[in-house]
Amino acid sequence: MATDEEKRAYLDEMVRQRGYVLDYHKGMVTADFETMQAFNALLETAYLRPRSLDRKTKELLFCLSLTVIRAGKGHIQSHIRAALDAGATPEEILEAIELCLPEAGVVAFQAGFEAWREVVHLATIEPTVKAFEGGSGTN
Repeated sequence: MATDEEKRAYLDEMVRQRGYVLDYHKGMVTADFETMQAFNALLETAYLRPRSLDRKTKELLFCLSLTVIRAGKGHIQSHIRAALDAGATPEEILEAIELCLPEAGVVAFQAGFEAWREVVHLATIEPTVKAFEGGSGTN
């Protein structure tokens, strides 16, 4: 059985390889270290190990696919940050997220856009006309 120190070292290595860890990684290392190691081995092959696609492309695809499946905002944002770290521009990431519009629709896009907007600190333009109170902003 792995010690807490070994589990922490494993998480540290995940951060070095990915640039992040998610809360479920921390939980799985605590609850079922063996399964976390097996799952991480699969991700190393499909995601982290250099193959035909470079890291930037993989991160753009993750930003798109996580938006399409309506993953949690924090999960999408972790891959937006990883895409930026891999050399993607904010515009490239937004373009990848926009690809969800034809297949997954506006609701999925809005969630992905909101995740992106927060990470890139988008300055917005406000209208000069006052909106009616209680507006949903969904038009």
